[in-house]
Amino acid sequence: MGGNELQKYLDANVDRTDPIYGPQCRCSVTLTDGLVLPCVILRQAAPTVDLALRRFDDEKHGKGVFGKSKKPYQQIVRHFVTSGSSIDDFYVKSVDPSPFALPSEVMSQIKGETMMGWTGWVFEMSDGSVFSYGSSFSFDFFELPDGYTFGDVAKVHNHSFVNTDGQVASIHEDPAGYLEKRGSDDLARTYQARPSFVCYVDSRTRLE
Repeated sequence: MGGNELQKYLDANVDRTDPIYGPQCRCSVTLTDGLVLPCVILRQAAPTVDLALRRFDDEKHGKGVFGKSKKPYQQIVRHFVTSGSSIDDFYVKSVDPSPFALPSEVMSQIKGETMMGWTGWVFEMSDGSVFSYGSSFSFDFFELPDGYTFGDVAKVHNHSFVNTDGQVASIHEDPAGYLEKRGSDDLARTYQARPSFVCYVDSRTRLE
């Protein structure tokens, strides 16, 4: 698939408009060598380019986040050049829906930060089963319990977790118990965000 085909796919399948990066489509991508990447975000390059230019200018004038470091401009350039994972549209063979993409209507029900740098919640499924979820910053793609899809989510319990008794409990009322269970690998474990890639659909388009 070329950039034009990916742009058309993005236009037809926008599932979320990010306040910084604009319209995007979360999907699964098959590369030309057959490798499947189940968590990919399609978006246009312009918002990221504009953000980089603003941040570069801020650092040049001592107004950026790296102002107190020895080389603030180099720091911000390094951040934009080396951080994040992306794939070139040249290597994309096909695009399909991703089962791990958290639907926007479900995402909108997750409210606020539970503790510094972390948000925790519970998904209650239509059959009554409950699963702990959490993330530090990313809310696009998540692990799924076996046999379920995000279409099975019936209710979101904010700032909660599934305790050792299998019950929904408040994180604020039992923070020690929550932190102990957050990294566990049993039935009460916390499902977290999956690694993802970005593909810019217009990265090779000549700027006019």
